Amino acid sequence: QLQLVESGGGLVQPGGSLRLSCAASGFSLKNYAIGWFRQAPGKERAGVSCSLGFQHSNRDYADSVTGRFTISRDTAKNTVYLQMNNLKPEDTAVYYCAVRDHYACSGHVSDYHYWGQGIQVTVSS
Repeated sequence: QLQLVESGGGLVQPGGSLRLSCAASGFSLKNYAIGWFRQAPGKERAGVSCSLGFQHSNRDYADSVTGRFTISRDTAKNTVYLQMNNLKPEDTAVYYCAVRDHYACSGHVSDYHYWGQGIQVTVSS
């Protein structure tokens, strides 16, 4: 059974760091685009970052997180990570990883076929 499980969220002070993990089971992530999305209260789910299938070195980032967030993969562990540094209160949201049945990234929620359950990230002093 195909499953994505996020971990690593929690409460952190502004300026702090967290690393989110997205572990996949039931299929291999390596050929597919993997996206991280987030949804803040009262807002629509929005793309944060994406790692292209095949060429994992190619990555996309939302302007709001460029320079602070880094997406990476561990193919052996079938896991994707989102390293989040210099966190700000506006980064507070539920974060989701998602797999697209295609190698190319997309910023559209509807283009992703499998989703994790989501994990809360709260940035507050």
